[in-house]
Amino acid sequence: MKENRIRIGGVPEHFNLPIHLAIEQGAFQSRGLEVDWTTYPGGTGQMTRALREGEVDACILLTEGIIKDIVQGNQAKIISVYVKTPLCWGIHTAANNPLDNYKDIFDKTYAISRFGSGSHLMAVVDANSKGQQLAEDQFQIIRNLDGALDSLAKHDTDVFYWEKFTTKPYVDKGTLKRVGEYLTPWPCFVIAARNEILEEQPDNIIRLLRSIHDSCDSFMRNPQAVELVSTRYDQKPEDVERWFHATEWAIHGWISDKMLSSVIYNLRLAGILRADEPIPELVWKRK
Repeated sequence: MKENRIRIGGVPEHFNLPIHLAIEQGAFQSRGLEVDWTTYPGGTGQMTRALREGEVDACILLTEGIIKDIVQGNQAKIISVYVKTPLCWGIHTAANNPLDNYKDIFDKTYAISRFGSGSHLMAVVDANSKGQQLAEDQFQIIRNLDGALDSLAKHDTDVFYWEKFTTKPYVDKGTLKRVGEYLTPWPCFVIAARNEILEEQPDNIIRLLRSIHDSCDSFMRNPQAVELVSTRYDQKPEDVERWFHATEWAIHGWISDKMLSSVIYNLRLAGILRADEPIPELVWKRK
């Protein structure tokens, strides 16, 4: 691998616009760093696999998904929170599905991008918080949002958890029907990197984080931010405005121990992690 190059990945969603702007504006290059971006439409489950296989060096992932995967053997660590605020998951079905009530979803078939993805974990955590239990055979892998739209339309699946504002255009068009929402009880996105890259390029990881944090800070202060997101992601300005003012990005690398323990508690409570499963070091501590 070329020295001073970091391969980073994330979902094709509006949360990652600060990183795209940093790439376009030369923010990484100004610190002597080359950044290659890869889009992962399959979400966190696809990215944890990419980290495991050395396909990418760092990723922007759902907090609960990467914590689960590190506990289960992924040789990576969290290097920073990325989005400090919770994620609002929309709970969807096909517009012509007779399912209308959130209370009726728990015996239905769920579309998930992958086992261990956010669409899987949040469905399990949400059900558990309501005193419900989901069986493994209730889940069907659909890989990504397009797969979910097809599966729901054919009524192969009934329920799909995905970020509310990403799916809102489909709700507005009458393709999907939102029957509920679920708010994660922790910061929604973190940045994680492979242990190998942390050992080999620690200074470059610091440069990467400083560039990302600076870009997030600038983005939150940018009076054109709503217009930028609306144009690039084909969303209504009024929807983007609500999302933007409900979202806060991290501008430093501090990670709360309490947040980590809360995620682990919920994953254990939902049966996603075993109670006796040892917890390795989750956060990068630079030597």
